[in-house]
Amino acid sequence: MSKKVGIILINYKDYAEKYLSVCLESLKKQTYNNWQLFIVDNGSSESSFAYLKREAPEAEIIVNRGNDGFAKGNNDALKIIIEKGFDYAWVLNMDTEVMANSLSELVNTLEEHENVGAVQSRLMLYKDNEIVNSLGNATHFLGFGYCLGYQEKYNQKPEKIANIFYPSGASVLLNLNILNKVGLFDEEFWMYNEDQDLGWRIWLAGYKCVINYDSVVYHNYEFSRSITKYYWMDRNRTIAILKNYAWPTLVLVFPAWLLMESGLLLFSLQNGWFKKRLAVIKYFFKAKTWHYIKKERREIQKNRKIKDKEILKMVSGKIWYQEIADPKLKIINPFFNAYFSFIKLMANLFNF
Repeated sequence: MSKKVGIILINYKDYAEKYLSVCLESLKKQTYNNWQLFIVDNGSSESSFAYLKREAPEAEIIVNRGNDGFAKGNNDALKIIIEKGFDYAWVLNMDTEVMANSLSELVNTLEEHENVGAVQSRLMLYKDNEIVNSLGNATHFLGFGYCLGYQEKYNQKPEKIANIFYPSGASVLLNLNILNKVGLFDEEFWMYNEDQDLGWRIWLAGYKCVINYDSVVYHNYEFSRSITKYYWMDRNRTIAILKNYAWPTLVLVFPAWLLMESGLLLFSLQNGWFKKRLAVIKYFFKAKTWHYIKKERREIQKNRKIKDKEILKMVSGKIWYQEIADPKLKIINPFFNAYFSFIKLMANLFNF
């Protein structure tokens, strides 16, 4: 009997009217048929919600009065999918078009590799479909996440499946048996880096994150330079490293983190998001924040099966986010790379 898959889409603002028809039509063409659609309505407009009900009558709609964020929105659907006994959950952005074999390729990957907790599709840009959106995501040792291959022309890979540090939440199939062991998305993240944190936890628990290059999804992705986005990304990357690194790694990372934080303070002054930068700092001075981090960290480290010396082999010492062309990166990257090599050396030498 084929595995049962729950497909999750999140509707926000007027997303349904913009993107749903293309996404739905491509889902109906899937060669893998044992799936059910769940749409989370995160406080959209009345017209958008009406459109949703009319155009997707087969979907189970989960209504949130306000925008509860990407992490909680997906969790709302995941909890129902798990309760109903589904095997896998396909977290998919609504602004996508999926190829007919996309889901079958993802399912086959999880079927053939029982230790894989998450498998990502090859994400290509919708408006220029020969150009890459994401070939999996990488993590810098200070918590910055970025897409591999972004804005590059795709060249056929010799392998079909490859390990990645973490999958993009735009198209990832999750093994719910493994998800029950490592936990759902961390809702504290609200948006951004929640997929990084989940992928990190999957690896720490002794499982894998991979990409299947033959599962192709076209993503209507556009980078947003909003000040709010910088707030969430800056805050959440620090949460991720505080939760997931072993103590010796955190101690070694701290000097480089402090240097980066000082640089970001200057960067925020120059680029008009100083108030948001102060809001990030203020967040980490709250007792509530540290109670939460302590609790999450205790659970993650208790379930840890993999040492940081193995995790660090997949982590980058170079900050490379293609949308932020700051010339200062060319100056600081060699320093951070060298310092990261020292951290890896210490992790191997002292076996942590």
